[in-house]
This record gives sequence, structure tokens and C-alpha cells, in this order.
Amino acid sequence: MANHKSAEKRIRQSARKRDINKASLSKMKTLVKKVLSTTTLEEATTSYKEAVAHLDRISVKGRIHKNNASRKKSRLTLHINSLTKA
Repeated sequence: MANHKSAEKRIRQSARKRDINKASLSKMKTLVKKVLSTTTLEEATTSYKEAVAHLDRISVKGRIHKNNASRKKSRLTLHINSLTKA
């Protein structure tokens, strides 16, 4: 348990940041799954744009590494391209 005022504040700040980060990562996973589960090109492109925007946003803020975001975007793009060929 925290004994100092600054330590109590740090606990509150950490809890708030943890909730924000958890929600952001959960949304990222949901958006990626949404793109990969689509079978039509129209649905996939709208979901893709939303997912890529969110990935860029959270990578800039440091919630995930920029290479991790890039890898996820690459895999989503491959899925979109596979829909156009089929």
C-alpha cells in the first residue's frame, strides 16, 4: 500500500492509463478480426480503413510498436488483395 501522497497519485494515474490502453488494444483486435472475417470487397474496404486509422493512431501514441502496426496493416492488405482475385 502506498505511504506517500505522490505514490497514491501514481497508482491512480496508472489505473487510468491501464484502462485506456486495455480498451484501445481491445478495439484494435476487434477491428482486425472484423476485416479478416469479411468476404466481400465492399465491406472489407470500409472495415480496413477504420482498422488502419486506429492502428496508426495507437502506434503513434506508443501503445503498440510501429513495426507491429505495420505488420498488421500488411496482413490486412493481403486479405483485401485476396478478395479482389477471388
